[in-house]
Amino acid sequence: MTFLEQIVWKDFEKVELRVGTIIKAEDFLEAKKPAYKLTIDFGSEIGVKKSSAQIKKLYKKEELVGRQVIAVVNFPPKQIANFVSECLVTGFDDGTGAIVLASVEKKVLNGLNWLAL
Repeated sequence: MTFLEQIVWKDFEKVELRVGTIIKAEDFLEAKKPAYKLTIDFGSEIGVKKSSAQIKKLYKKEELVGRQVIAVVNFPPKQIANFVSECLVTGFDDGTGAIVLASVEKKVLNGLNWLAL
């Protein structure tokens, strides 16, 4: 297993992890790898953002709408083919190359920030 360079708490505080609800999922046919274009509502403070997500192995677009996800919302926009991704949806490799979305256990308000426990 490879370990990354250690960071200090101040570095981690710069990452803006927020909860949002997927309100639209579309096929992203122009992407190099199978992906969806997601539209995610992060509440009134942040608003609606779009993201490209390579999650087609485990998720159908119909089952994504209404699902809450955890995303990084303070990266600069990134051009992916003909689409601008405005946030980074988080997830974990299941060991086979498929991505399992990171989400909250219970429904919470859109836009809530992570908490250190």
